[in-house]
Amino acid sequence: MKKKQSILLVLFILFSGLLGAIVQADSQAATESFEIQAHAALAIDVDSGKILYAKNADEQVGIASITKIIGLYLVQKAVAQGDLTWQEPVEISLEVAKLSQSPELSNVPLEAGHFYSVKELFDSAAIQSANASMVALAEKIAGSEAAFVDQMKEQLKIWGIQDPFLVNSSGLNNEDLIGDLYPGSSDTDENKLSAKAVAIIARHLIQDYPEYLEVASIPSQVFGESSPNPTTMYNTNWMLPGFLYENQGVVGLKTGTTDFAGACFVSVFEQDGHTFITVILNADQTLADPGARFVETQKLFEYIASNWRFESLALNNESVPKLDSLPVFHGKQGFVSIKTKQTVQIWVPTKTTNNELTYKVALEDALINSRGKLVAPLTEDEIIGTLTLSSSNDLLGYLEPADEQQNAVEVVTTEAVKKTNFFIRIIQSIFQLFEK
Repeated sequence: MKKKQSILLVLFILFSGLLGAIVQADSQAATESFEIQAHAALAIDVDSGKILYAKNADEQVGIASITKIIGLYLVQKAVAQGDLTWQEPVEISLEVAKLSQSPELSNVPLEAGHFYSVKELFDSAAIQSANASMVALAEKIAGSEAAFVDQMKEQLKIWGIQDPFLVNSSGLNNEDLIGDLYPGSSDTDENKLSAKAVAIIARHLIQDYPEYLEVASIPSQVFGESSPNPTTMYNTNWMLPGFLYENQGVVGLKTGTTDFAGACFVSVFEQDGHTFITVILNADQTLADPGARFVETQKLFEYIASNWRFESLALNNESVPKLDSLPVFHGKQGFVSIKTKQTVQIWVPTKTTNNELTYKVALEDALINSRGKLVAPLTEDEIIGTLTLSSSNDLLGYLEPADEQQNAVEVVTTEAVKKTNFFIRIIQSIFQLFEK
């Protein structure tokens, strides 16, 4: 597809009279009265990237061990590229072994000089959020944790996440680490990202490596069966089956907790054939209820179910609603009829009517003039641009810049338009000079 002209033809926003206005006001009031009890929160539909809830979602805050999903992505990437194997042995350094014995930190016991497989360390970092295991994997892949942090930052920049504040691979506060700190960081620095950045990372993780969810959804597993100290790991995600806040739709993903970041949780859950990601950063009331982040996550699930619907509009080979034709410059006829070629799908607030949908057409650069008009000749069934829909009740937008365009459908002509003769084209061009 060629680059789209930034000019959008915003067609019509129709309201269904006074009743429609009342319904819209009620819907907005219900939405505005709902608020997640956390410093920052976000909910998205994975396939479309549609944002369904946001609170302070662009603010960089502490993310604690949610950090690990970046490193675990890089581990899987290294395996996929053949630079690492799951059974490859990783020798544990004295510093990593000491870190694994810190009683206040989430870990599995690692013995200095002992070898563990990449898979064992990976599973322990994903399931029990083992900090020392993540550091061991970082050193294995990059030679040092600092070099691995640089790789993490580079990966985030590839995804469009600018200026990430990362100082280690585990998400711990620097004061809890053993050994050299990341260059330029202080003794008390800690990783920070926005809720949107966390959602972008989680989305890439489960889309590029969906098998990660098989590990993230394991409730418990024995670590180091052949090691000096085998131990049973328990998942820190209490929304998995068998835990206190279980929800059958939850299939991942990662918790994080530090004094600085508070209680955090990024979830992946499936509902009615759709997959969603939610982010809770620094949940309120955690001192009173250690499961507050899971309570707020459940509220997000219920909010999505009650306040959003997935609309599938069968516009295959039909005229574009509210716009049957577009003007054509230098054509033997002044307008050309258009239609869509695919079903249009969109998330809309529950009480939104089809009359409150806005249809936007973006035309191909190569087919328009400086005034944004199509230019003859045009062939029948020629792709002239794309159609996107939005709701007048929705101001949240999409997670990433390309998401809305990815949800667009093609618009084509229903007939051919021949170019008019040379003299008429000259006259039309002169008249266009005086158009405003």
